[in-house]
Amino acid sequence: MVKSKVEQLIIDALEAQAPEKGTDIVDVEVVGATKAPTVRVRIEGADGESLTLDEVTAHTSWVSDVVEGIDPVPGAYTLEVSSPGMARPLRRPQDFVRFCGEDCQLTTTATEGRKKFGGRIAQADDHAATLELEDGSTMTFAYDEIKKCVLKPVYDFKGSKEGKN
Repeated sequence: MVKSKVEQLIIDALEAQAPEKGTDIVDVEVVGATKAPTVRVRIEGADGESLTLDEVTAHTSWVSDVVEGIDPVPGAYTLEVSSPGMARPLRRPQDFVRFCGEDCQLTTTATEGRKKFGGRIAQADDHAATLELEDGSTMTFAYDEIKKCVLKPVYDFKGSKEGKN
């Protein structure tokens, strides 16, 4: 995955502490205005389990200390610490392996031609991920060509009809 130098600096610093805190760093993004950006840190449990709001809040303190310690952006910034959510970012080879068979939206670093792809993760290894695209064809993407990839959420608006006659 292609990350900015600042994002990678934050990821590396957080990942050095995450195992002893029982967490996994899902993703880091620096977004918004240059003068006062937002640093978004998405975390989950060390074994990939979801964290409650109280657990995320408890982890915010050490995440903040690490980010402040490296002072990644000049001036003021806002720190957001959250769970990955339904549109979970995929950043590492093990993320693609874990979510094989799931639908995703992927953006490449292509300089010409198509950059956005939607499909199901058909295969993944340490070097690349193969998507079965919506048209039935397959494409393989080396991780260093992937700019962003998120799981495509599935919403069930039908819900359960139990108790209704």
